[in-house]
Amino acid sequence: MPTAPIPPIPAHQLLLFLLQVGGLLLLAFVLGRLARRVGLPPLVGELCAGVLVGPSVLLHVAPAVSEWLLPRDPGQQYMLDAVGQFGVLLLIALTGVHMDFGLVRRRGGDALRISVAGIAVPLAAGVGLGLALPGSLVPDTADRPTFALFMGVAMGVSAIPVIARTLMDMKLLHRNVGQLILCAVMVDDIVGWMLLSVVAAMATTGVGAGDVVLPIVWLTVVLLGAGLARRPVAALLRAAQRSPGNGTLVTVVVLMTLLAAAATHAMGLEAVFGAFVAGIVISRSDALDRERIAPLQTMVAAVLAPVFFATAGLRMDLTALADPVVLLTGLGVLAVAVVGKFAGAYLGARLSRLNHWEGLALGAGMNARGVIEVIIAMVGLRLGVLGPEMYTIIVLVAIATSLMAPPILRTAMSRIEHTAEERLRAQAFGVDDGSGSRAV
Repeated sequence: MPTAPIPPIPAHQLLLFLLQVGGLLLLAFVLGRLARRVGLPPLVGELCAGVLVGPSVLLHVAPAVSEWLLPRDPGQQYMLDAVGQFGVLLLIALTGVHMDFGLVRRRGGDALRISVAGIAVPLAAGVGLGLALPGSLVPDTADRPTFALFMGVAMGVSAIPVIARTLMDMKLLHRNVGQLILCAVMVDDIVGWMLLSVVAAMATTGVGAGDVVLPIVWLTVVLLGAGLARRPVAALLRAAQRSPGNGTLVTVVVLMTLLAAAATHAMGLEAVFGAFVAGIVISRSDALDRERIAPLQTMVAAVLAPVFFATAGLRMDLTALADPVVLLTGLGVLAVAVVGKFAGAYLGARLSRLNHWEGLALGAGMNARGVIEVIIAMVGLRLGVLGPEMYTIIVLVAIATSLMAPPILRTAMSRIEHTAEERLRAQAFGVDDGSGSRAV
């Protein structure tokens, strides 16, 4: 007997989905333009778009509208999340495509020192903070060591999507400091996700050897596979570029990104890690004509990334900060997060013989926690490691550090000499190098 086909999306759910995506994109576009006018990257406005439509504002101003437009239906929310996840995977892959591995090879020691110091110092500060916070903020479902280690992980991570978008918007991706920031943050986040798996094990069944060893094994497999895939990827890209138009090449790049993301996700690693590795392999193949993926870059930057950042803002509820105790504790946690990350990155920069302004720029870039911090906070809430108050505080850190990065980066980078090597890299990437010239 033939199986009955699965019915299509109900009309009302489809209507809500279209209104959600269209409304968020419109608001993200308007607020992004407004942010640019006042000297901030569009990312700031796009995050605020979600905050305004989410439980922080709209739910309190117009609850009936909020409940109709954004019902508490997981299936409805998953459709919106899927669009955002698709966008962030492509954004991360394009970031990997723009990595300059000549610089990484020449300054790999610098990137390693910066990344180690950039996570070790805030990790230690976060663990100390977790041990010192009042017991009333530690939920009954978590013991103090697990809570403290979780706080260390939360203080140590950065947010590759936020940093990548900020560097792109500020036209800093081709700068040496921008490349070092991405290298260091990638290492920090790999360590952070591995530590988070340990915390999850501590919060549930206890720590076993497999919880620590297995992610390292999979990470090694991914890195070895990336090295072996360089030549086949180059051959595939050359074949795609022989086709007329840009469609075939764009399709191949998107397919590589999605399959790599699926592979690392299946391994228990983050999907964004697979997307980043895909971009790196494509870049290292030296076979890509970057000008021919310009349509994909435009689509991601103008549509998919804004929707992703707006959906991230939807999950933020800042009304809990009206409680003075939560607010004061949040300010203290924010201070520890900022000082720890800046101190670690600055220390790593100075050990690498970078100057004061380069160290400050690295600290500003690596300090942005953004969406990754929000995701970690949601994991902590689900595991019972965080209570509602500490969840709100972690979200505060995510928002505040993301807003701090652009102005500090702009100030520091204005005092760092723009080298001839960076101008050549700007031409290779097809971006404005700050002098008004652009590769054609």
